[in-house]
Formats: sequence, C-alpha cells, structure tokens
Amino acid sequence: MGYTDGMSEETKQRIVQELVPGKQITLAHIIANPDKELYIKLGMNPNIDYAKSAIGVMTISPAETAIIIADIAIKAAGIEIGFVDRFSGSLIVTGTVSEVEASTNAILDYVDRKLGFTICEITRT
Repeated sequence: MGYTDGMSEETKQRIVQELVPGKQITLAHIIANPDKELYIKLGMNPNIDYAKSAIGVMTISPAETAIIIADIAIKAAGIEIGFVDRFSGSLIVTGTVSEVEASTNAILDYVDRKLGFTICEITRT
C-alpha cells in the first residue's frame, strides 16, 4: 500500500474572485514600438507603420467608465480604439507614441479632476 496524506485523489480547489467597486484607474501602460505579432494576438490591425506605433492599455473601475475614457481618448488625440469593454473596464488604444501618451494623460487628468478618481502613474515598455 502506498503513502497517503489523508487527501483524496480528487482534491478540488475553489478560487473566489471579487471586484471591490471603487473609482480608480489601476493600470495605464504604454507599449512603444510593439512587435507585429502583438497586434495580431490582440486582434488588431497589424498593417500599420511600426516605426511610429504604440499601444496603450488601461483598466478602470467602475467598468462602465471605460466608455467615457474611450471617448476622451479619441477626442484628445488621433488614436484608434483597439478594444473597449464596459464589463471589465478595459481599454486598448493604438497610435503614435505621442498620440497614445496624450490620450492617456487626458484620461488621467479628466478622471482625477472631474470625477475624483484615484489614478496610477503611467508605466512604459
């Protein structure tokens, strides 16, 4: 008979995920000069001028606010929306590095000043 630790062969693990609603931007990241493969994996147009490209990624809660920040991003700079999800609070934009940076700064400024959100710093790779 083999060693047993008292646990059944089918030990089940339960993971609980919880979203605590708050007014915050938890991620604001700019990827400068991403590889073409990243655009493809994200389902975005890979046929752009890569020497002048960037991807901006943001997460916000409440999630519905992603609609507002997508609108701000478009109006602030010549970016394109790659993805917006009002259920998860995700926003992905693309454009030149300066366009993505301008739209990200405009979003952070607006939600900080007008909506009283907690914001994070912009990170870059």
